[in-house]
Amino acid sequence: MDAHDKDSDARPGQNEPDGPDRPDGEADAEETGGPAGAAETGGSVGAVEAGGFAGAAGAAVTARTSGAAGTDGAAEAPEEAAGAVEEAGAAAAGAVGAGSGGTGAVPSARRPEARTGVAALSPRYQIGAVVALAVVAVAVCAHLGLVFLHVAPSNTLTKQHGAAVDEWVFPEFEQNWKLFAPNPLQQNVSVQVRAEIGTADGGIRTTGWYDLSAEDGRDIDGNPLPSHTQQNELRRAWDFFVATHDSEDRPVGLRGSLSETYLRRIALLRLDRNDAAGPGGVVERVQYRSRTTNVKPPSWSGEKVSARPVVRELPWWSVSPETADTADTSAGKAGSTGKAGRAGKAGSTGKEGGAA
Repeated sequence: MDAHDKDSDARPGQNEPDGPDRPDGEADAEETGGPAGAAETGGSVGAVEAGGFAGAAGAAVTARTSGAAGTDGAAEAPEEAAGAVEEAGAAAAGAVGAGSGGTGAVPSARRPEARTGVAALSPRYQIGAVVALAVVAVAVCAHLGLVFLHVAPSNTLTKQHGAAVDEWVFPEFEQNWKLFAPNPLQQNVSVQVRAEIGTADGGIRTTGWYDLSAEDGRDIDGNPLPSHTQQNELRRAWDFFVATHDSEDRPVGLRGSLSETYLRRIALLRLDRNDAAGPGGVVERVQYRSRTTNVKPPSWSGEKVSARPVVRELPWWSVSPETADTADTSAGKAGSTGKAGRAGKAGSTGKEGGAA
């Protein structure tokens, strides 16, 4: 067969005439070397898109495809060309990936990160936040300093500014050492109250003892968030009373009288909660008592304590001493006014008689 036969896949020489006219599509395909040319074109495009990183891969694929076409003939050229196209695509993709991470690719411009927190505020609000933090820090330091002076031993500062320290600490921030040292509280104190009720028919009825401490205990048991009132109101009121009264239950100073008033009000609130007065009844007087028992020491301790309870019973208190005092004062003023008026009238009458 002639090397330049029409049926052969070999290319004509440079000085030989081309074959008969063919459609544009076929001519373009054969001019580019058929499937091998297509593979070569694909490899070149991939190399260009990859920024020049796949040039060597495209050339190798073209040479391999062209060799396959010239050796095996037209029957095996399409399969080899298809494989070459796939390899060229893979090489181009790898080159693109390498180019994106290499020095040849131009990195995209990164946007500045958004500011958060105080830095995102305007300067005016930043200044306000700094001032607020400074005020809070000063207030916390002042509070800690005053509490420290309250619990510290007596010194020059507490002697000079003791009144100011007590005014800040009492009653919300009062501190004591009963939980830690020198001797933790090892007693159970039960505070109880009863009342005299004025009935609707004019009689007097005395109630039984209401165990206020037991009521607080029942409210606290099983409650994950008990209130401050349930835990501390009655206990602190009783401690306040004991600390400001002598062994004869007489108040020591103004704080002693204040503690009695506090206990009266607690008694009225608790009795009203229990409906102690009943229909048409009025609470006229109340009486407190405490029952103190020692906590039993552990079995391994050699300490011996008495298991006998100690009962302290207070006198009866009127629940409206302020009202009674006010009434007495008003009656005294009225009596003085009446006496002065009668004396003035008598004097005027005497003067008129003498003049006559």
